[in-house]
Amino acid sequence: MTATKPWLPVFGYGGHIKATAQELVIVHGNETRRYPLLGVRHLLIVGGHTLHTSAVTNLLKAGAVITFFDIDGTPVGHLSPYGYRPDEAVRPAQQRAAPHRFAQPLATAGLQSRLLLLEEFYDRAGQDVFYAGELDFLYEAREELAASVTMEELRRLSRLTADMYYEILSRALPPELGFRRRASRPFLDPVNAMFSLGYAMLYGNCCVSLIGAHLDPDLGMLHEGAGSLVHDLIEPLKATMVDRAVLRFARDEITGRDYECSEKRCYLDGNFSARLVTSLRESIDQSRIDTQVRILRDALLTKAEFHVLYW
Repeated sequence: MTATKPWLPVFGYGGHIKATAQELVIVHGNETRRYPLLGVRHLLIVGGHTLHTSAVTNLLKAGAVITFFDIDGTPVGHLSPYGYRPDEAVRPAQQRAAPHRFAQPLATAGLQSRLLLLEEFYDRAGQDVFYAGELDFLYEAREELAASVTMEELRRLSRLTADMYYEILSRALPPELGFRRRASRPFLDPVNAMFSLGYAMLYGNCCVSLIGAHLDPDLGMLHEGAGSLVHDLIEPLKATMVDRAVLRFARDEITGRDYECSEKRCYLDGNFSARLVTSLRESIDQSRIDTQVRILRDALLTKAEFHVLYW
């Protein structure tokens, strides 16, 4: 019997979701997973699956909520039992929280994860990708982030070091790919297009987990605006869950046949994109995302210490 889960995401396509009065059953290809029905408080269905009425009826009777998402993790609606009230303590706890308490460890962990990947990438590339003083500056910035007392300084250093990180990475990638720095849409080079695909997948997985925990994805700490809490939590995850895979594809996998660039936009070939998505699905660790979300929720509700998981 699979362990109890307070929120349970089902990703992709082609799954069959059904239930008895005692357990939820998810069949995906040759794999069958079973969960105690009373242990699933929130079922999150992402993509396209067959949902049997037995699952809907038995989950609602057991007091569970079912939320539906597009394949990219965008929430589109939910089903809930009559008289259901969401966890009304969560949103007020988010609103009352002191942003600095959460933003500081998130920003520090984000830079630390990038430093580790830069050093790993440097060792594998066999070439010096750092200009004089850059690595020392990044380590000093990490210490400054850990000691920063204002949100303005945290956000400024976080943006500055992220920009430096992508520029440093660009020096070890094939120049014909045209990647110089992280850019906004429309993307004019295949590396930015690959980063965007990976970050969209990571965003979706994290958004699903936050909604499963009844947290507001738009009420962030380090970032501000729509999806800000999602951006907060994926900041320390990008390097290990997305960037490592994208860099491998950019250095070792991609050929001129795998993308087409014009003055307006760069398009990735469908087969190439499918291979990249397969790799990203292996590197994006949903259990780690879920654990980080639980740590955040507990810190908000119980004043427990907030910490960022390390890799």
